[in-house]
Amino acid sequence: MSLDWVADAMKKTVPWVSTAGVEFLEVTPTRVTCSLPDREAHRNHVGGPHAAVIFGLAETASGALALAAFAPEMARATPLVVRSEIHYRKLALGPLTTTATLTRPAAEVTAELDAGTRPEFTVDCTIHNAEGTLTTELAVTWTLRPNRT
Repeated sequence: MSLDWVADAMKKTVPWVSTAGVEFLEVTPTRVTCSLPDREAHRNHVGGPHAAVIFGLAETASGALALAAFAPEMARATPLVVRSEIHYRKLALGPLTTTATLTRPAAEVTAELDAGTRPEFTVDCTIHNAEGTLTTELAVTWTLRPNRT
């Protein structure tokens, strides 16, 4: 099943994605890879992307992964971020690429939703510069909040 619609949905429903220039390179139910061009307007005082831009890139990839992994559940639940933890490992300069990976099987999360609980799941994100150097790591914990009927 093609998941090309996920990138389109993200660009249409989250205006920042298009404004920032996030591009979706890979979308699967377990992994999403996005890139962000180097724009002067995004830079901080040391010439790299502002921390908010770096965070936004990774959080966007994690959200796309939540959508791709749990698309069948969207009629009955809404994905929401619960918490995030970010680690800046090296000064990020130039264009960036992030890869978001689901840390537990989607079937486990869905089973918890089926059992009537509000499941949580974590998406780990790594951000690399154009040379492939790891610059940042982000863990985003999401929940599937059951929709009120």
